[in-house]
Amino acid sequence: MKENRIYNFNAGPAALPLPVLEEIKDSFLNFNGSGMSITEVSHRSKWFDDVINDAIARTKRLLKLNDKFQVLFFQGGASTQFCMIPMNFLKQGQSADYVNTGTWSTKAIKEAQIQGKSVNVVASSEDKNFSYIPKDIPFNSDAVYTHITSNNTIKGTQWANFPDTKGVPLIADMSSDIMCRAFDPNPFGLIYAGAQKNIGPAGVCMVIIREDMLEMVPDSLPSMLKYTTFSAKNSMYNTPPCFAIYTIQLVMKWLEETIGGLDKMEEINRKKAGDLYSFMDSGEFYRATAEPDSRSLMNVTFRLPSEELEQAFVQKALENGFGGLKGHRSVGGCRASIYNATTPDAIESLVDFMKTFEKENG
Repeated sequence: MKENRIYNFNAGPAALPLPVLEEIKDSFLNFNGSGMSITEVSHRSKWFDDVINDAIARTKRLLKLNDKFQVLFFQGGASTQFCMIPMNFLKQGQSADYVNTGTWSTKAIKEAQIQGKSVNVVASSEDKNFSYIPKDIPFNSDAVYTHITSNNTIKGTQWANFPDTKGVPLIADMSSDIMCRAFDPNPFGLIYAGAQKNIGPAGVCMVIIREDMLEMVPDSLPSMLKYTTFSAKNSMYNTPPCFAIYTIQLVMKWLEETIGGLDKMEEINRKKAGDLYSFMDSGEFYRATAEPDSRSLMNVTFRLPSEELEQAFVQKALENGFGGLKGHRSVGGCRASIYNATTPDAIESLVDFMKTFEKENG
């Protein structure tokens, strides 16, 4: 742990790679010899052109996106995408399939229903408090798209394998696990991700959209709510969140050049999560809340024998340099968010602390 920095297990905004933070610090007063801070550089300048185009190029290489995909950047977070997706793709008389696996899926469904869109909730894990990912889902072949939330930060579940929708475009909210592993992007019509969990700071949402989806967008929508607007202007129809996009560029660079790509990142993430789950499974003091075959690589949710012990655990952890271990306010308990930037030594140190706390309080 670097001097004056804690181990950051917050769910979002979350930890960023230390080399990225150090590069940001170096560029904050004088970006690339411009004599200006990165926060002062014009979005119409060559300096920022280079930033956004490099961020796009690195994203495409990391995810192995072919020329049919575009990478766009939006403001408004994933929450704005909840309403934009049905607004852009669902016409009168059409319907979409949604799988409900927790809070964020529920919000996406609600935003579609508010607009009067036809939504088929084809599967839900609400019957077991969203502790698992549904299987054997009866998708509709005539759905315009199928929407899933790939990782659920609050309940600690994640799709281990993406569903086969038999050619229906898959749309995924990957806000909390994008870039954590390699996957085949081709079944996806659209992927969106608020940056503040795994790829950058708050303030920007990355959207990866297949060009055939752009053909479905009606002209009648407001300009700022159309995917085609941002596609036509390389995400610069209005002033984009320049600093946040710059940070994403640096994170993509770190993933490519320091980590070595998503296969390697996935290997690291599986080891980190595996070590933490294995420790908890080895005893009875800590209990992981997600079903084993649905456990998240990014958000490890767990309980202790009592709420009093959980409160003491979170407080003692903070005193020892481990921040952000309190569970989401809607469910309580504890949660360790172990995104890409969380180092293996952070997991090792956390497990050592958990062992000590159990010994003193078990």
